[in-house]
Amino acid sequence: MNNLNLLVVNHNQMESERILLRPISLNDAEDMYEYTSDEETTRFIYEQHKDLDQTKNLIANYFVKEPIGKYAVVLKESNKMIGAIEFRVHEWNKSGELGFTLNRHFGGKGYMTEAGKLILGLAFNVLGLERVFSEHEVKNSASGKVLIRLGMKCEGILRKNQMIKGVLVDSAYYSILKEEYLNFDKKEQ
Repeated sequence: MNNLNLLVVNHNQMESERILLRPISLNDAEDMYEYTSDEETTRFIYEQHKDLDQTKNLIANYFVKEPIGKYAVVLKESNKMIGAIEFRVHEWNKSGELGFTLNRHFGGKGYMTEAGKLILGLAFNVLGLERVFSEHEVKNSASGKVLIRLGMKCEGILRKNQMIKGVLVDSAYYSILKEEYLNFDKKEQ
């Protein structure tokens, strides 16, 4: 069996027409702080950052410390980081978990769908996984729309599943199987 972590590391940069996925570094602190300090962007995920040092600490202690599967979403035309996308591989059941955050000022333009397609291509075409799943706070309909555009199906609601800002909230749970991805990908072409 292939070493999946090695395959992910070998694909630590991916690009599509408009975006580049690459490792997050301290050079991204100001762009990341722009959205981590924005209450609207963070309302369904975590407490907004109060200062740039908080964002730098997040980058150092989370994104740089264990970088595998964690990507900056960067606009190719301006080199601006507009969000982050993460992909965690679960080898024991040949699945992967997708998560993302997007600066709200760049929402509605298809950037996160574009990034998600790169991750699904990695998951199914390179890593040989059988399933990719994701979940979002039920009130965060924008994330649900991204997952649907990626061909994922809502499997149900996990009640009081996540702790967000000190409150237990329900999560909508989505997944896509390899055969669904391959059929969906053919329809998209």
